[in-house]
Amino acid sequence: MHTVPLKRVTIVAEAVLERHLTADLERLGARGWTVLEARGSGSRGVRADQVAGANVQIETLVQPATAERIVEHVARQYFDNYAVIVYVDTVEVVRGDKYA
Repeated sequence: MHTVPLKRVTIVAEAVLERHLTADLERLGARGWTVLEARGSGSRGVRADQVAGANVQIETLVQPATAERIVEHVARQYFDNYAVIVYVDTVEVVRGDKYA
């Protein structure tokens, strides 16, 4: 089976940012994304108002240059004022031509 190496960018953020982040992804070159509800604890602890859906996890598969643009933008735009984390890993994608 033929696969293509791509970058998976994962953003975990406050749910209030979902529309902004997905619009940013599209503007920065992502062709699609997946959003899941997320819960957890981190450097900012568990938020007192934590309810189902209070956080989202957004994933997108992109070329390396697009991943770099996304990470830089999210860090610059959101890190100072919101509970947001971004991580990137390399994945092998079947039907990778959809992301060229």
